[in-house]
Parts: sequence; structure tokens; C-alpha cells
Amino acid sequence: MSSSQTRQVQVLDNILKANDYLARRLRQDWTRQGTFVINLLSSPGSGKTTLLEATLPQLKERYRVGVLEGDLETERDARRIRAQGVPVIQITTGGTCHLESHMIEQAWQQLAQDGPFDILFIENVGNLVCPASYDLGEHLRAVLLSVPEGDDKPAKYPKAFRGSQACLITKCDLLDYFDFDLDEAMRLARDLRPDLKIFLTSARSGQGIDEWMAYLEERRLVVPAQV
Repeated sequence: MSSSQTRQVQVLDNILKANDYLARRLRQDWTRQGTFVINLLSSPGSGKTTLLEATLPQLKERYRVGVLEGDLETERDARRIRAQGVPVIQITTGGTCHLESHMIEQAWQQLAQDGPFDILFIENVGNLVCPASYDLGEHLRAVLLSVPEGDDKPAKYPKAFRGSQACLITKCDLLDYFDFDLDEAMRLARDLRPDLKIFLTSARSGQGIDEWMAYLEERRLVVPAQV
């Protein structure tokens, strides 16, 4: 390895260490406050915002819910969340293809003024590569895989699936129209993480949404053990 490559590795290592240190502090603070935090990862267009639109109306009837929205540009997704009557802060990263814990800390300081919150969703930037390397202090990481993307994504982007506790296969109402092998997608994902919880969902039809929300409520109960 050349000296320049060595320096690049050292810089990245230092960046990740600083990120992880702040992420641990955020997680401890959220846990003490009783705020359950979910980090949503996916490729662009897999349906993260649409999933939130399908779940927030029901969740907000029982819990105080907030959202941090990550995107390269625009506040389009934040406007969609705001239309659900849920507090939201848009994080616009410019050219950065992922969220980092210092971005989350700054946005949370703004959102917390509307708190306290029982549940906080972080919608990461649409990307299955970089976001997989950055802990944001979440208690639960969920990766979305949409039917139109193809069933081979777990094999192509293993870190995103290996590092998640839950996987939502979205847009399942389109299974009859795409060459998507559902069994193969689930096999590939569970080869990477055998205990991965998989949900077959469709925001359009409502398939799997109740099961997903029940899972969130179940996971929220174990948050105090994660201090």
C-alpha cells in the first residue's frame, strides 16, 4: 500500500471513529429520554417516504413521532412528512451521499424543540453503500428493497443488509409485473444475517404495514436495555 493510500485509510478511520463516538452519545441520550430511533436505508425510490406516509398517521395517534429527512437537495420529502402533521427537519447534504452523526445532532437540536418524542425516524439519503458504514445512534436499522430494483441487491450490497435488523421488501403489489424472485431475495438477505426480520409490504395495498408497526412497538419496549 502506498503512503497516500495509507493516509486515506487513516483519515477515513479517524472520521468513522469520531462519528461512532458521537453516535454512541446520541443513542445514550435518546435511550434515557425514552426516544426509540429507527434509521431507514435504501436505494433511491425504494419507498422510504411512502412507507412513512403509510405508518405515521396510525403511529401519531398513540405516540409522539418526529422525522429527520436526509436528501442531497430539496425539501420535497420533508413537505410530504409535514403534510402528515408530524414534526420534521430536512437535512440537505449537498454532495454528501449519506448522513453522519454530527448532521443528526444538529438537526435533532432543532427538532427536539417540538418534543419530547417517543419515536424518531431518520430517513437516510437514498444509497445502499455509504450509509451502511455510519452509525447514527439509532436503536434499529431497517433496509428497504423494492420489487422493481431486482432480487440481487443483498448480494451486491451486503453491508447494508448485514448491518440491519429488519428488511422491508416494498412494492409487493408489483410482484406479478417484475421478474423478482422473492424466495431468492430472502435467501440472499438471510445468508448475510440469519436473524434478519423480513416484511413483505405494499404501501398502496397496506400489505405488511400492520406487522411492521407491531414490530416497531415490540422493539421500542427493549430500548432501555440499550443504554
